[in-house]
Amino acid sequence: MSKDRYQSPLVSRYVTPEMAYIFSDDKKFQTWRKLWIMLAKAEQELGLDISDAQIAEMEANIENIDYELAAVEEKKRRHDVMAHVHTFGECCPSAAPIIHLGATSCYVGDNTDLIVLRDGLDDLIPKLARVIDRFRKFADEYKDLPTLGFTHYQPAQLTTVGKRASLWLQELVMDLRNIERARADLRFRGVKGTTGTQASFLSLFEGDHDKVEELDRKVTAAAGFDSAFIVTGQTYSRKVDVDILSALGSFGATAHKIATDIRLLANLKEIEEPFGKDQIGSSAMAYKRNPMRSERCCSLARHLMSLVSDAQHTAAVQWMERTLDDSANRRISLGEAFLTADAVLGILQNVSEGLVVYPKVIERRIMQELPFMATENFIMAIVKAGGDRQECHEQIRVLSHEAAAVVKQEGGDNDLIERIKKSDYFKPIHDQIEALMDPSTFIGRAPQQVERFLSEEVDAVLKPYAEQLAGSSELHV
Repeated sequence: MSKDRYQSPLVSRYVTPEMAYIFSDDKKFQTWRKLWIMLAKAEQELGLDISDAQIAEMEANIENIDYELAAVEEKKRRHDVMAHVHTFGECCPSAAPIIHLGATSCYVGDNTDLIVLRDGLDDLIPKLARVIDRFRKFADEYKDLPTLGFTHYQPAQLTTVGKRASLWLQELVMDLRNIERARADLRFRGVKGTTGTQASFLSLFEGDHDKVEELDRKVTAAAGFDSAFIVTGQTYSRKVDVDILSALGSFGATAHKIATDIRLLANLKEIEEPFGKDQIGSSAMAYKRNPMRSERCCSLARHLMSLVSDAQHTAAVQWMERTLDDSANRRISLGEAFLTADAVLGILQNVSEGLVVYPKVIERRIMQELPFMATENFIMAIVKAGGDRQECHEQIRVLSHEAAAVVKQEGGDNDLIERIKKSDYFKPIHDQIEALMDPSTFIGRAPQQVERFLSEEVDAVLKPYAEQLAGSSELHV
């Protein structure tokens, strides 16, 4: 790798080789050549004067790309597709006259983009399923472990560690649905001509509309698509890019939320992401265990979310049948969206496979807050023992304020329970206090909700990917 010029850190640091290849030059320009071959074969089958030898010559040179010549041609012609038409023709002299016959640049450009987007989605979807599978196991393992819930990042009623993870899972399942839907909606541009009217192909086939329709169907099937758009301009609608990047950007928001929660919990020392044996948390503070994986996840997820606006703005300014101000933007935004989503998925899987839970820390935090939450239980127990509800409320109020002052003004632990145990007023329920303080009685139906959610929803979405869930995720850096 050259060290004297900019290289995308997405490729050098974060993404998998599979995704890096999908958006590579080799993938792009070999696909162009395959599309020219598909077109020539279909035109030959429908009666145009194209020989088997010409097709064989093209097929023999799919990977024989002279990138230096292509660069020279593009500099001269200021047109990337024509540069590659001439470059392909140089190694296929007999086929040169029929390469790109009847087509416009978007025949190879847009159709290749759709193939790349399809392949990118096919690569991402099983990776998202793996992340869901890992968090599913985590949620199931900890569905019964009480933990302090937070609203407004202030202590609230108890939940469980697994129930909190199920909230992450629910959004990941929604993301899988959205990305699967974008994949299912994907169609081929097909063979449409310069402004989408198929006029050039109608001319080639001497006004035979049926042959033009059949040409479109043949090439669409050869490219591996079930259907093509019936109408296009010069390009396929850039709303397709909006739909796909919106689904990926929405996943970015989910990933950011999950990683943020983990970062907050790491600060509380309740949950930690994986931390390597030789990992350094800080160059100055040797004791630190910074959640760098989750921080990286948030950092990349923000970039992923921001790319959605690129697709929206591009779709909004496609004048009439097309304008070229989409090209440079899409070269960057489409690839970066997929590369970034790939990187974020890798980090999330890595984190989910190595999460560490500290039950004793969680229990201690619960006990700092639970006495206040349990006061209603104490009141009800006193009433059952023959006490007055209003008088008991006042007794609790006074003792609670005294305990709160110890916590806030003196920095001490919450001693409300000790105060209640020393109070003669609460003597009738002293033997019930431990039971009334059992955290498991404060979590409602959290375990049952998790069990039902996993069995009815999560397992159902994972079933199609059962054979693709194996394998761990290792970070490069």
